[in-house]
Formats: sequence, structure tokens, C-alpha cells
Amino acid sequence: MLESLDASDLGHSNLPPAPRHGWAHVNWPMADRRGFNNSEGSNMTVQFPPPGADFTQFKPKHFKWEMSGKVATITLDRPERKNPLTLESYAELRDTFRALSYAREVSAVVITGSGGNFCSGGDVHEIIGPLVRLKEAGDMAGLLEFTRMTGDFVKAMRHCPQPIISAVDGVCAGAGAIIAMASDIRLGTAAAKVAFLFVRVGLAGADMGACNILPRLIGAGRASELLYTGRSVDGAEGERWGFFNRLCEPETLLADAQALAASIADGPTFAHGITKTCLHQEWSMGIDESIEAEAQAQAICMQTEDYSRAYHAFVAKQRPVFQGN
Repeated sequence: MLESLDASDLGHSNLPPAPRHGWAHVNWPMADRRGFNNSEGSNMTVQFPPPGADFTQFKPKHFKWEMSGKVATITLDRPERKNPLTLESYAELRDTFRALSYAREVSAVVITGSGGNFCSGGDVHEIIGPLVRLKEAGDMAGLLEFTRMTGDFVKAMRHCPQPIISAVDGVCAGAGAIIAMASDIRLGTAAAKVAFLFVRVGLAGADMGACNILPRLIGAGRASELLYTGRSVDGAEGERWGFFNRLCEPETLLADAQALAASIADGPTFAHGITKTCLHQEWSMGIDESIEAEAQAQAICMQTEDYSRAYHAFVAKQRPVFQGN
């Protein structure tokens, strides 16, 4: 069975140990403790340490991280091999999206790849080779630990409150296609090539939630075709099928994605988090349950200051300035 990675493997050897989750873990620098008055005029302060990273100081080892305002951009950056994932990058991405649940300084996330490609999936030599050796050793537990770890990455993407926008150019295959699929919004180019390649390496199309999420995006019949055949879909077909929200020119793709993310980040971000939660949770609800869940969710949002700001700005014939509270 492959060894779990320690903090030194992920570039944080000077930090205290953190609980392990699966194959690898990242020890996060703690954000400052924050205090909140529990009512107007009260001097009682509730303080707690959010168990997430201070993303203004975040320096990941296995991908690039940039902040512009409240928009974070993740760049998969192994262009010489079309940006494949490794065991370490899987784990660091998973833990990053877990920590984003506590990040007030990040309101939207863009994911892209460098060198004209998005992501070619799992690295053949650094992931598939070791997994074959686990199979040959009869280590079913090790194989399951890996597949659960990759699934936890998708869970973390879906559970973090920030809307995620994938900017997809060139190759978007295997796990790369899953990352795009698990995003909230997908911008592509005509040159994008999306392929769920698992069947081509002798595996099921059932990977990291593909059999659940993909049919909801493009329909069951089209999803079945892609998962059974592993064939690629270009940008035009992907847009026509509804996988891509829209196509952009390659030279403006990232800027277009960041501009969209910035416009979302300028909105009522607490309410955006509620919307994302409802979009995710209501997949398993009936219509009546969804309507009740949304009634309660909207009543919560009506208690926010952003709701009041919108009303008073409308009365004053001004544009509201939302603050996410």
C-alpha cells in the first residue's frame, strides 16, 4: 500500500501536525481569530479559530494560486505533460477546497490550466503505475483508499460555498473532465477536447460522481455515450450539449472567466452560498421538499444586511454594494 504523505511532502514541514484524511494532508496556517458581537450594543464577543487557511498567505506546492480581490485562480501548472494530476496534487486540491468553506477572503474560484491545456487527468507514471502495483499486490484496501480520496476532492468542490468556474482550453480528459464537470460554471474554447477516458484504461465510467453529475448537465443518453465510449467532445459540441455555458476565444478565456467570477464575488456572497447548497442538496429531494427547503433558505437570506442594502439602494435609485453579510 502506498505511504501517506507527510507535511514535508506538501511544503508545510514547519507547521504543527493536522488530522489526516486519506492519502495525504496539508497543514494549514491558521487565520486570525475573529470576533463577532452577538447583538447590537452588546459587548459580549464570540471568538473562534476558523479551521482553514489564511488564503492571502497561501502558497501551495502542486499548483499555482493567485488572488485578485476576492477571486482566487487555481492554475494546474505542468504544461509539458498537459497538466496531469498526481497523488500529491489531488490531496492538496482536496484539502484546499475543504478549507475554502472557512475562507471569508475568497468569494469565487477560477480553475484553469497552463500551456493551452486544462488537465490531461491522472499522471500515467505517478498514479496509474502505482495503482497497478497495488492491484498486483492484492491491496484492495489501498485501491479503495485512493478512489475515496479522489471522490473527496469532488465532494469538497461541491460543498465549499464559493461558486467555481472552470476555464477549459485544449485537453480536458479523465480527472480533468471531472474537475470541469464538478465546477458550477464551465467556459470553454472551440479547441477544447473533453473526454471521460476511464473506459479506455479498463475502468468503469463510474468515477468521482460522473454517473450522478454528468447526466444532470447533458442528459442521461449523452452522458451514457461519453462514459461508455470515452470519446472526446469538442467545444462546439460541448456547448450545444450544455456542458459548456459558453465558448470564448483562447486569448480571452481566462480573463472572461475571472471577470465572471468577479461579478459573482461582487454579489451577495452569503446568498450565493445558500444557492450552491440548494442546487446540490435538492438533487435528492422531491418538489415539495425542495419548495419547503427554499422557503426556509430564503427566509434566512431575508435576515441578512445585504437584503436590506438592496432595498435601500433601490429606493435611493442606486446600485447596491453587497458585503456578504
